[in-house]
Amino acid sequence: MPPSLQIPTRSFVAGLPWPLPALLTWACAWAAWGLASAWAAAPALALGAGLLAGSALATRIVGRRRQFIAAAGFPLSALALGAASLSPWMWLALALPLLLAYPLRAWRDAPFFPTPRQGLTGLAASLGGAPARVLDAGCGLGHGLAELRDQWPLAELHGLEWSRPLAWLAARRCRYARVRRGDMWAASWTGYDLVYLFQRPESMARAYAKAARELAPGAWLVSLEFAVADREAWACLQGPGRRPLWIYRPAQAAPPSIDGRHGR
Repeated sequence: MPPSLQIPTRSFVAGLPWPLPALLTWACAWAAWGLASAWAAAPALALGAGLLAGSALATRIVGRRRQFIAAAGFPLSALALGAASLSPWMWLALALPLLLAYPLRAWRDAPFFPTPRQGLTGLAASLGGAPARVLDAGCGLGHGLAELRDQWPLAELHGLEWSRPLAWLAARRCRYARVRRGDMWAASWTGYDLVYLFQRPESMARAYAKAARELAPGAWLVSLEFAVADREAWACLQGPGRRPLWIYRPAQAAPPSIDGRHGR
C-alpha cells in the first residue's frame, strides 16, 4: 500500500470525534480505488483495493456498530454510483444533503438510529404512575415520540432536535407533540417528569449529570440500549429481540430491582 494510504494507529482513530473516523475510512477507501484506477487496474481490482483499505481502517474504530457503518460506506456508495464509471466526488456531493440534514454536531451526540417499533414496551407498566410532561431529547424524526405516546397517550410530549430539517419534519409527523429545534445540552430539562434518550455510550455520563442537576426528585431518565457507567439503574427492561431499556432516577438513590426481569 502506498505511504499516503498507510492505516493510522488504533489510538489515533479512537481519539477522533465521531463521525470523523467513518469519514476518514470512506475517504481512504475512495483514495485507494482512485489510485488503483489511475494505475490502469481492472475495475474489479480497483474495487478490491477500496474494500481492502476501507475494511482495514474500519477495524481500528472502537465499537462494532461504528465499524460496520465505516466499512459499509464504500461498498454501498460504489454499488449505488457504479464505481467503474463515476467519480468519488459525485458520491461526496450526494453526501452533502445528509450533512445538511444531520450536521456533524448532531452525530457527536448520536448517529441517526431511530427508536425501533415497540422499543419502549413495558415502560409505562414498570413506572406505574403516568408522567405529566415527557421530553424526547434528540427526537430525530419522531420515532421515539410515537413510542412514548403509545405508553402514555395523555402525557404532554415534547421533542428537542438539533437538526433543523429533522425537527421540522418531526413537528409535522408528530402533531400531538411540541417539537422544537434546539440543543439538548443547553436547553433546560427542569419541569419534565421523564426524559428519554437514545444517544451513545460516551454521552450518557453527561446526560445523567444534567438530569441530576435539573430534574426534580422522583423524575425519570430513560435510555434505550446504553447504560450509565458506574451508576446503578432503577430498572432495566430487557428480553429476546429487544434492546435493553435503562431506567434511572438521578435525583435519588436507586432502590433494589423491582422483580426478576429488571435491574442489573
